Amino acid sequence: MADTMNGRTIIVTGAGGNIGLAYCDALVKQGANLVMADLVDLSPQADKYRSGGGSAIAVRVDVADNDSTQAMAQAAVQAFGRIDGIINNAGFFKNCTFGSFMDIPAEEWDRCFAINVRGLWQCCKAVVPQMKEQGSGKIVNISSNTPYKGIPNFLHYVSSKAAIVGLSRSLAREVGPFNIQVNTLCPDLIPDADIEAKQGSQADIRTVAGRCLQRTQTPQDMVGAALFLLSDGSDFITGQSLLVNGGAHFL
Repeated sequence: MADTMNGRTIIVTGAGGNIGLAYCDALVKQGANLVMADLVDLSPQADKYRSGGGSAIAVRVDVADNDSTQAMAQAAVQAFGRIDGIINNAGFFKNCTFGSFMDIPAEEWDRCFAINVRGLWQCCKAVVPQMKEQGSGKIVNISSNTPYKGIPNFLHYVSSKAAIVGLSRSLAREVGPFNIQVNTLCPDLIPDADIEAKQGSQADIRTVAGRCLQRTQTPQDMVGAALFLLSDGSDFITGQSLLVNGGAHFL
């Protein structure tokens, strides 16, 4: 799959996390013009990509702020002249309260939806005008395996991720006439040090036990599916949800 993204401008939101960086590493290796969007300054990582011969810029963005997402899209067009795809990877997860739905603070519910749903919608609004002008574009939204499992004690997060599936299917119909494809990736638990500190290592052990492929899921496991949905090979695929979960759940 070498250079399948050659010359394409791809935005990755939440680019500074482990999963975001996995997408970014792969896109740069395959020749994309990468726009790294995150709350934190990722300029050092973009500099590193450029020093290695890659093409990348870093943009600070708060997806919950509409003006910020518009500025993100403008920066991409200013730097590279077009927007060929976006991976809407930014999300509110690690700071979610895990417990009874009765105890979720209302402000935390609102923050979860402001980032995971409204933020994703605003990012789509920011990039679609340029994609319409070009007559093509790929939107890859990151949902979760949790709505399909019906994970308890995580109601605000699970509800927000279920909303992304519906948003993607509806948006696919609205933008299909402009040759823009919208699809959703649904990962299972991808642990890191922060997650294990909060949920404990047993969470991953229990999750792994329910998979056909009984191993820990890694950020790199998401890369192949994302690249496919950004490539020409997915030109007739839209409105779909792909569960990248090692066979933890079948639709």
